[in-house]
Amino acid sequence: MGLQPLRQATYNRRMAIPARTSRPGTFFITTATYNRRRLFQLPANAELFIETLQHYRHEGHYKLHAFVVMPDHIHLILTPQVITLERAMGLIKGGFSHRLASKLPFWQRGFTDHRIRDADDLATRRIYLIQNPVRGGLATTAELYPFSSAYRPAKSDLSG
Repeated sequence: MGLQPLRQATYNRRMAIPARTSRPGTFFITTATYNRRRLFQLPANAELFIETLQHYRHEGHYKLHAFVVMPDHIHLILTPQVITLERAMGLIKGGFSHRLASKLPFWQRGFTDHRIRDADDLATRRIYLIQNPVRGGLATTAELYPFSSAYRPAKSDLSG
């Protein structure tokens, strides 16, 4: 009996990533633009993304609890309705890309998600999301950043 040559173990990247479950829940999502390019720095791109996000919310695919569109990434807190989280993100990212009609890639592949465990976890993630533009130096207060669910336009004093 001869010795068997050692087989080199192959590494399968797809198997190394744990599969997401399709269990219902609320999730904190982060996804980035391709190569972290600052593509949402253009207000038209950020506004189109928000329109897309609201379109699929109005269709009932998910409940949208909070969002922020940063120059090179987005954060969402959402609860998928009837569809999986993967399908919801496919609608959001794919729908936006289709509307943008760019020949260049827009999104980094995939997204990260964190299942919200309880009310405290939701509050912590919401504060993080809302304060993101302030930490990034894009606004002095969260309410003044126009590409966020926290946005509240400043009221002008027209009383003369």
